[in-house]
Amino acid sequence: MKNSLFNLLGSVIAFSLPFIIAVLTGVENVVLAVLLAFFVQWTFFIPAYIFQTEKFYDLIGSVTYLSVVVFTLYNSDVRPLESLVVVGCVVVWAVRLGSFLFLRIKKAGEDKRFRSIKPSFTRFFMTWTLQGTWVSMCLLCVLTAVSSKTGVGSGFTFWLGLTLFVAGFSLEVIADLQKSNFKKIESNKDKFITSGLWGKSRHPNYLGELILWIGIAVMSITSLEGLQYLTLISPLFVYVLLMYISGVRMLEESGEKKWGHLDEYKKHLKDTPKFFLRLNKKHK
Repeated sequence: MKNSLFNLLGSVIAFSLPFIIAVLTGVENVVLAVLLAFFVQWTFFIPAYIFQTEKFYDLIGSVTYLSVVVFTLYNSDVRPLESLVVVGCVVVWAVRLGSFLFLRIKKAGEDKRFRSIKPSFTRFFMTWTLQGTWVSMCLLCVLTAVSSKTGVGSGFTFWLGLTLFVAGFSLEVIADLQKSNFKKIESNKDKFITSGLWGKSRHPNYLGELILWIGIAVMSITSLEGLQYLTLISPLFVYVLLMYISGVRMLEESGEKKWGHLDEYKKHLKDTPKFFLRLNKKHK
């Protein structure tokens, strides 16, 4: 009972945070977009719980990104080229990541993280709600900028943000590709990767993720005003999420359990930064 109440409270907080910020923007379109993000999660939670499956969880996350940005763009008063570009960036990222994660779980057969989560109604519901939080918090500045009277602005900050997005997206894609190719080699089974970008950072894909969201925030910044600047919390949210909640934290714990007793792994931890790239480190 205590755990159920904790999960429900967590769900309420997870919903309230992006919703309150959306309300503070003073833009109805943003509020509706955030509500749409959670509506999609809660709708698909029902069959996921009934059939006790997580196989389409990540895919629905990407579908939600697509639905929310397209909805916001469609309901905006103006649609300058810059708004189309920003939305296009989100679409490309969501399609790439969604398909990558879906194919990965399809191949693996399951996501082991959900084994203890699925049986609990409140915990599984909180997990789906948190995905709505993830979508909403990441997109808040984009939704607000696209919904503004002028749409996403042009100029130096737009091009700087676009450059950061391309750099971050490229880093994420290359890192994922390198790791996928590494895992395809039979002799690498149950080994940790130290080649390519993974010899310069233990989590280069997540670094790319952070950089691309910083780029999206930079592209959006000139269209914000007043309390709308609160939406720039998006990159900070991504960093906290990746470093301290999921992503890096979970993989570091998993790696410690698998390889923590190995001297070569201890050396890898010592020589390779957890997150940011060490550019002067020669990869193997």
